[in-house]
This record gives sequence, structure tokens and C-alpha cells, in this order.
Amino acid sequence: MIEPAALTPPASAGFLVLPPVTDVFRDDELDVLETKVAGAEIALRDARYDDVVAIIDELTIFPAQFPNLALRALLADSWARMYRGELDEALARLKTAKQITHRPGFNDLDRAGVLCRIGAVRVKRGSISRAVNDLTLALELCNRSGRPCDRLRAEIYDWRSRCYQRQRDFNAARADIEAALELCDSIGDRAAAADINFRAASIAEREGAFLVARCYAEKARDLYAEVGDRANVGRVLNDLGGITFLLGRHEEAIGFLKLAVSTLFDAAGEVETGYAVSSLAQVYLRTGKPELAEKQARTAIELLGEREDAREEIGNVQLVLGRALMELGEDAEADESFAAAETSFADRESASLLAAAWMARGELALDRDDSVSAAQLYRQAAEALSDFHF
Repeated sequence: MIEPAALTPPASAGFLVLPPVTDVFRDDELDVLETKVAGAEIALRDARYDDVVAIIDELTIFPAQFPNLALRALLADSWARMYRGELDEALARLKTAKQITHRPGFNDLDRAGVLCRIGAVRVKRGSISRAVNDLTLALELCNRSGRPCDRLRAEIYDWRSRCYQRQRDFNAARADIEAALELCDSIGDRAAAADINFRAASIAEREGAFLVARCYAEKARDLYAEVGDRANVGRVLNDLGGITFLLGRHEEAIGFLKLAVSTLFDAAGEVETGYAVSSLAQVYLRTGKPELAEKQARTAIELLGEREDAREEIGNVQLVLGRALMELGEDAEADESFAAAETSFADRESASLLAAAWMARGELALDRDDSVSAAQLYRQAAEALSDFHF
């Protein structure tokens, strides 16, 4: 082997002559940017979404100069904005991230990660068909990459199962969540396992397997508690309240929901609290307490505000408010509330949501002895839910 000239000892010397030592300087700007992006990623992991956005907003990272760092910053910022309800802003950042991953130096897993997040934002926006396409392509990229990516695959299955659940394809939703549960064993991540069990509980509830749903929900609650995620503990308590109510244990359900309200108010803020208050209003309505239902429904609407990612829940609680007002004899206000619910559901890809609004308006028409309008609205709802068109 020929040695480099600088390491070849002169004939007259009995020792090795090394090249002169030179200082190696790291780009100071890169050091600062990496530190701040890492701080944003830590804040994201801790669900401090406002902090993430504040950190990233202070940075200027040119993808041509630092492509890897730019991608990390965009992913953190978009994820935080999604959970703040800023869906258009999140999607805009993810489109830039997608462009970066098509540059040299990035691979199929990088592209799959971005597509997974694009799909998640579209789920929040109610664009379910497009979300399924994004998430399915992300899964194909994972499989094509040949690289270990169980965590990402489980996340994709989780989000795609939500899509199938919204489309009422419960067999597909269950298949995806079962695949995700299998991957949880290899991940060894309790937080990820909690997410998957939470989704499994939701699917089992929609299928009417309430005892199975409760088992999954309790496991998710315990796992979230172990990792110190109080916000998600509150969300699971909200679901446990609904499941327990469906099991016929009404007082226990109210206890779960009140605990969910207090937990979410402390750990997650007003919007998340609004979901639990909405559930409480539903329980009061269905247990013959329209006055309490009206009060809680109005509180929930105020807490949920005008968040785009909460449109479906806003519509649901508007239906609860309308039915409570009907029982209290306030037909004009009930009609306004049902119309508001229909508007909330208008751009969602869910026939069942609009059908629920039309059925509520049909009930009000029947209450007013307007059987013709009631029949038209019931028929409209039935046609929306029918899968037979010829």
C-alpha cells in the first residue's frame, strides 16, 4: 500500500512526520439554527405548540443552504399549527417540505413522513378521500424503502383508520388499527401504544362493541398516565364517559365527563375542554334534562369557538342545543341551531353528519305538524345514507 506523502518518514529520520495541525471551524450559524430547531422539536414533543411556532417564526432557514434543517423546522412548525387549528398554514408548510424531500439526499422515508402529515392535516380538514390517497402512498413508500420504519407505519395506519372510520368502512378501519397494534410490540413506545389503543377504542365503540371499547380506552388512559400525558388522559376520560353511558351506567358516565372537563381545562385549554362539555350536554339531553343540556351546549359552543378542525364537534353540539330547545318549546331558536349545524357540516365528507342535521330538522317540522316538510327531510337523510342508487 502506498502511504500518503505527509505520513511517509524521511529517510534520515527515525520518527513519523505528521502534517501540521489546523483548526477546524464549524459554521456558527448552523450551530445556532440546530439548537433552536432542536428546542422546537422538544416543545412539540411536550405539546407546547405555541412555543414551537414562536421558536420557528424567529428563524430564517434557506432550504438550498441547510435542506435537512429546513425540513425538520417545517415538520415541527406544521405539526404544531395543525394542533392549533391553523390547517391552511400547516398544509402550506408541508407542501414546501414535500418539495424539499424530492431534492437529492432525501429518501422514500423522508417523503413518506411528509405525506403522512399532509394526510393528517386533511383528516382534520374533513378532506377524507384525499387523506386516504396521501396515507396509502406514504405506506407504499415505507414498504418500498426497505428501511426499518415501524413507528412511521403505525402512525400511518392510525391516521388512515380514522379516515375509514369516517367513511363508515369499519372493517378497513379495524384492519388498519390491528396492523398498528402489531407494530406497537416492535416499537416499544408507550405513548405510541396509547395512541393506537385510543383509536381501537373509538372503532370498537362505533361497531357497538362497548365492553371491548372500554377495555381499549382504559388501557390507553393508563399508558398516557404512565408517560405523563394529562391532555390525552382527559381525552380518553371523555371517550370513557361516552362508552360508559352507552353501557347504561349514566351517573358513572357523568363522573367521567366531569373529570374530563377539569383535566382538559388544566392540561389542554378551552377548545379541548369544549369537546368534553359537548359530551356532557349530550348525556344530559338523553337523560331527560334539557335545561342542563342547553346550558352545557352553549358553553361548549363558546369554548370550541370557530376552529376549523372542530367543525364537526361544533355541528354536533349545535344539534344537541337544537333538540334541547325543542324540548323546552323554543322552536324558532331550535330551527336556527339546526340550520347552523347543517352549515357546520356542509363541507365535510360525511353523509351521516348532514343526514343527522336533516333528521333533526325533520323532527322539528313534525313537531310543528308540518308532515310534508318532515317527510322531505327524512327522505333526504335516508337517500344520503343509502348506498343503492339505481
